[in-house]
Amino acid sequence: MSQTTAPRVRTLLLLLLAVTGALLAGAVPVSAHAALTGSDPQQGAVVAEAPAQVSLTFSEQVAMSDGSVRVLDPKGERVDTGKTSGLGGNTYAVKLHSGLPDGTFTVTYQVVSADSHPVAGAFTFSIGAPSKTSVAVSDQEAGGGIVGGLYGFARYVSYAGFILLVGGSAFVLACWQGGSGVRAVQRLVVSGWLALTGATLAMLLLRGSYTGSGKVGDIFDLDLLSQVLQTKTGAALVSRLLLLAAAALFIAVLFGAYEKRDDEEEKGDLTFGLAIGGFVVAAGLAATWAMAEHASTGLQTGIAMPADVLHLLAVAVWLGGLSTLLVVLYRTPSIESSAVRRFSRLAFGSVAVLVVTGIYQSWRQVGTWSALTGTWYGQLLLIKIGLVVVLVGIAWISRRWTGRLAEAPAKESAKVPVGASTSKASKASTTSAVAKASKASNGSKGAKQAAKGRADKDKRQPASTGEGGDGKRAAQLARQRAAVATAREKRLRDSDPLRSGLRRSVLAEAGVAVVLLAVTTVLTSTEPGRTEEEAKAVSAATSEETGGALSLDIPFDTGGQDGKGIARVELDPARVGGNDMHVFVERANGKAFDIPEVKIAFTLKAKDIGPLPVVPDRIATGHWTASGVQIPMAGNWQIAVTVRTSDIDQVTVDKNAQIG
Repeated sequence: MSQTTAPRVRTLLLLLLAVTGALLAGAVPVSAHAALTGSDPQQGAVVAEAPAQVSLTFSEQVAMSDGSVRVLDPKGERVDTGKTSGLGGNTYAVKLHSGLPDGTFTVTYQVVSADSHPVAGAFTFSIGAPSKTSVAVSDQEAGGGIVGGLYGFARYVSYAGFILLVGGSAFVLACWQGGSGVRAVQRLVVSGWLALTGATLAMLLLRGSYTGSGKVGDIFDLDLLSQVLQTKTGAALVSRLLLLAAAALFIAVLFGAYEKRDDEEEKGDLTFGLAIGGFVVAAGLAATWAMAEHASTGLQTGIAMPADVLHLLAVAVWLGGLSTLLVVLYRTPSIESSAVRRFSRLAFGSVAVLVVTGIYQSWRQVGTWSALTGTWYGQLLLIKIGLVVVLVGIAWISRRWTGRLAEAPAKESAKVPVGASTSKASKASTTSAVAKASKASNGSKGAKQAAKGRADKDKRQPASTGEGGDGKRAAQLARQRAAVATAREKRLRDSDPLRSGLRRSVLAEAGVAVVLLAVTTVLTSTEPGRTEEEAKAVSAATSEETGGALSLDIPFDTGGQDGKGIARVELDPARVGGNDMHVFVERANGKAFDIPEVKIAFTLKAKDIGPLPVVPDRIATGHWTASGVQIPMAGNWQIAVTVRTSDIDQVTVDKNAQIG
């Protein structure tokens, strides 16, 4: 690799690491794809008698085991039986012991959504009257922490490995069969296989801790691994490992027996067999994602899963083939322009498949324009669409360079076969170099004579070496001649403006593709916009059914470290007279925010009433309550919330609402 090429490749690798780190850091903790849409008792409810069970309703089916739902009394002792059961649909319940005392109880849950992502949360309800509780809810999100970061990185590596493995193999079979004997191409495909295999093994080990405790020490827990193997995701990962064993055999044939075949008829039959076998293995590998993630749940799974397989295959053929072409252009002496044209057509077909399947997937996961622009999933999707448009634009430039290569038959005849090292190839390369040097210098005789002098010197060296009979000297000169020939071939291809232009455009494509892959990885770990909006709609409908209780979400930022969050004020029944008030303080990710103090004040400016201060009692992490909050008359009240997150960081935010 030349001094000018190395910085470009290093820059691409740094871009890969930077984008991966930034996006994965933003993706951890992973967003849940199932949301809690209801419970009985409801969050913050005060019931007169102890319930026999606690039920939870989610936006989609979830997987839970014994102990997934826990109910804790004010002292932090478990009061549930530990056995969870399904009540039909997406509702699940856990039985409670009899004879429960009055006070505030905390319900914690940790389950796995149908698309394989962990979901955790907590809420409180009270029997008789609210009380203080010793229960502290952890701030760490399910799927977060070190284990979550490692799992997210393994997901990225698995996608990258799949793309290099499938795309590199497809490039060799469909575009450039001569590439089966090129060491750089072999290393690229084998690296993809190793990356995918290693990432799959890592995900299998991390899975138990990722969906459970999140502790590093649980990674090698054999009991957790046994439980993972019985889940849908565990079965998908094991299936992927079995298919990778078949992929290893495919690689051995592709870069072994296939490369050594000289008979055209035999090679044609073997090409057909490898293409069929490779497609089956590649489709099977893609299906291991489709059967365990977004496509396996929600609307039209029978259509979504095949569409997801086609989408992944199209991505691999396009971006993996692009990576292979980039390596070939930088690391090999030459490649036929016909091979580049074939890949250009293959890439165009892949983009067409991506567009069709991508539109369908976008509709299925987003559903509405408001979800496209108002949810994190929709915004990521817009970013991905923008990157694809940029990538297609650069690909169009690459197609133009490919067309110019095809229109230059004279340069095709001067091409040196890949891996050529014979004296005949060296002579042809030297002659071509002389011609290019002569043309570039507008007839400069000095460059031409210098090139011929080097060629004559190369021709004289074998004779003098043979006469001396010195074996070591002959070997040394042979290595020198090989190095000179390699350098000459490199100067030849670097001096070709068409090849240089194609390399630059393909390198730009690869850079955008790195960012696109990182965004796609984060997108698969984000709650779909359709699911998020449906959960909000169910929650709103539930609030209306409970008698018109007021609920306000007021964002705040105290300006200090870790000072951003949301204060949710709930007033029931939100009428003139006495009301029950609950204040929930949450982080931006929805987890309970443990802060030292919250104060509320009500002001009716139209009647010059207030502010009427209310100091709620803290009953749980991020949960304050007050009973008998008096609203003297109906009107548009200003509700001010003062939040203190530290000894010096405090802010007051407000919002108006109609009460009464």
